[in-house]
Amino acid sequence: MTRVLFEGISFEVDQNDHIGFVGVNGCGKSTLFRMILGEEPADEGYIYIGSETKLGSMQQKVASGNISLYDYTLDVFSELMDIEAELDRIAAQISETGEADEKLLARQQRLHDRYYDRDGATYRARTRSTLLGLGFTEAELSRPIDTFSGGQKNKAQLARLLLSDANLLLLDEPTNHLDISSIEWLENFLSSYRGAFIVISHDRYFLDKVTNRTIEMKDQRIFVSRGNYSRHMELRSTARELEMRQYLRTQKEIRRIEGIVEQQRRWGQAHNFITAASKQKQADRLKETLVRPERDSASIHFHFDAKEVSGNDVLVTKGLAKNFDDKPVFRNVDMLIKKGEKVFLLGDNGCGKTTLLNIIAGRLRPSAGTFYLGAHVEAAYYEQTMTGFDPHNTVLREVWDKYYTTISHTDICNALGAFLFRGDEVNKELGLLSGGELARVQLLKLMLTRSNLLLLDEPTNHLDIASREALESALEEYNGTMLIVTHDRYLVNRLADRIFRMTPDGLEEYIGGYDDYLEAIARKEAAAPEAEKNLSQNAIDYRERKQQQSAVNRAKGELDRCEKAVAKAEAELEALNAELASPAASSDYKKAVELSAKADKLHADIDALYKKWEAAEAKLSELTGE
Repeated sequence: MTRVLFEGISFEVDQNDHIGFVGVNGCGKSTLFRMILGEEPADEGYIYIGSETKLGSMQQKVASGNISLYDYTLDVFSELMDIEAELDRIAAQISETGEADEKLLARQQRLHDRYYDRDGATYRARTRSTLLGLGFTEAELSRPIDTFSGGQKNKAQLARLLLSDANLLLLDEPTNHLDISSIEWLENFLSSYRGAFIVISHDRYFLDKVTNRTIEMKDQRIFVSRGNYSRHMELRSTARELEMRQYLRTQKEIRRIEGIVEQQRRWGQAHNFITAASKQKQADRLKETLVRPERDSASIHFHFDAKEVSGNDVLVTKGLAKNFDDKPVFRNVDMLIKKGEKVFLLGDNGCGKTTLLNIIAGRLRPSAGTFYLGAHVEAAYYEQTMTGFDPHNTVLREVWDKYYTTISHTDICNALGAFLFRGDEVNKELGLLSGGELARVQLLKLMLTRSNLLLLDEPTNHLDIASREALESALEEYNGTMLIVTHDRYLVNRLADRIFRMTPDGLEEYIGGYDDYLEAIARKEAAAPEAEKNLSQNAIDYRERKQQQSAVNRAKGELDRCEKAVAKAEAELEALNAELASPAASSDYKKAVELSAKADKLHADIDALYKKWEAAEAKLSELTGE
């Protein structure tokens, strides 16, 4: 059976368009890129590329051999290097003879002009700056390209693309393999890029920073709007509302006209039948124009919670350090994480974030220092590498085999639905799943352990935007404690109570989300000269403010969780009462007793939640003095 990825799509790219191209994994975004590049034919329609347009994209294969990273990247300027060589030959020829004919001098001048018109004076510096900006070190510039990992080779390709003379860049997931510092460098580069680009990305924070148009591919169609990703989603939501209103109005009009048709036919006179036929044609024309508007993706909620309440101190580290082959990775890691906190660990690639998680998970031993988990703490660890699964297992079987003794079949199906496995998708074999789908299975299994401490290493890697939003919703409602390593700044902004920035000499602590973190860094840099004068007192005040703000954030988080839990429980009780009042329950004594028992339990739960809510309000008032 032929699968249609998309059809009937049309759009144009202007010379200064910075376009974000979004859609779920597998919807056809990369296929469209290949069609634009002429690597794959279109079944219908055509693609026109202007004569002045020069396309640039990432290549499938990276050159191998002993060529250094710097020289491999510099090769994008081969024309400038050829001009340099030709100018050197002309200069040597003039030096040898002591004279030059007019033709030779004219050629030398033309080459000089072309060299400087193409920024020949700066291309070596720009190459070095781009490689360093994308996260390579000075020492790595001279390393052979063969010695780098696949991810690092992709970064080298990205550097070549950014330095090329293309004026329409096709960027497919350019932030993969980049740490936050490198992503921010890329954002600055693309924001000021004098040309057009189309970028496929699931990084919403990145898209909001660099794009001025958005193309969304969904249900074999595209939706285009002016503005970045957030603006696009606002416009799409408004458009869906308007389309639904128009759809309902048209349906109402069709019913009104068909009522007239029915009435005219009942009257049965000749002129009535003529009127009925005319009105029926009118209704049929309206039906032909009636297209059901797109709905928001079905949302299935499943509440993930910890099965046991931990002690207040969930994780404590003191002076943790780790060396590999006597080379220090980090040291002086002191950390205290309290019950219910959502804490994020940020830092450059290679600074030891994953290593620290492995130590806490008991998979590595520290070189120095100690750590311990608090009372009744049960940790679950999600790592980036996904191994050890049976490729012939279906999605449903993979989850059912592990949890059938503790979770009902209905709840497992609901949990799968919350992680976007719906309908026949639950019967797909694991060996046929994409990286993003496998990641969702692993994350779901982790959430179903109901552990009260989640250690998550890059949980949104491989996930498209819809999958990220599903995970965020699950983590937002989760009532346990989390320590998360990520480069996903949108996730940090949405969930973080605190951020630890990892440095070789320990951790720097920041309160709040990613934007709060940036503001704190800016304030710290602005206040640095003054801080030197009052270092001692400021350090004390800062520590006290951090402790106070941390306590306030925890209290606010607890209050918010209580409010959501009460609202959810009351909604369930209202639905239960409605079911109790139904004729079906009235005629089924056994069912009525079962529903009444559930209602009694919900009443008790709600009473307990209100007490917890009042305690959280009292604690917050005590901390804020309000």
